[in-house]
Amino acid sequence: MKRWILITCPLIVIFILSSYGFSLYKVTVPESLKIKEPMPVLFPQDETFFKNNLVQPPFLGSRFVGFKEALAFKESQGNYLAVNSFGYMGKYQFGVNTLELVGVYNMENFLKDPALQEKVFKVNIARNKWILRKDIKRFVGKYIKGTEITESGILAAAHLAGPGNVQQYLRSYGKIDVMDGYGTTIATYIKKFSGYDITLVEPIKNPRI
Repeated sequence: MKRWILITCPLIVIFILSSYGFSLYKVTVPESLKIKEPMPVLFPQDETFFKNNLVQPPFLGSRFVGFKEALAFKESQGNYLAVNSFGYMGKYQFGVNTLELVGVYNMENFLKDPALQEKVFKVNIARNKWILRKDIKRFVGKYIKGTEITESGILAAAHLAGPGNVQQYLRSYGKIDVMDGYGTTIATYIKKFSGYDITLVEPIKNPRI
């Protein structure tokens, strides 16, 4: 019985379709659409990064170590050998002028020496803390553009744009802001790096390596 059904069903379907004038057509591909030669395939020449795939920095606490590592990740993803398109170097992306201010003149050796980079970072924080000591005392705890001003936020912004520009930002209550070559503003750093306890670093006038 099952075999009889399997045989007759296709015949019935063909009969019904043919009764409605259904017919099969042979399809031909036009010559212009036929592929006669291998087609070139383009592959990306550079590695592509997606923002949502970037690894987030580990949280190392809210004291000085956590502060410096979070800042380093933002600057270079913690890469001691990094040199950006503007010539800023190392894990914390220092410029030549800043390095010379603290007594570093051999940039090649600086890039190869992680211990020196760490020392320069701490010395530069101490230097900026001295320059901004009065502004830290005056503005910490106040709000500018909805962001609470903290010592760590001020010093992170000074690392980005220099202490003089941070003074202008604070004293103008945010009306005078600057950005780096990639569009990052003082306000961004003040907010992003707020709330760290960096009392470990004492302010020092004109420190040198």
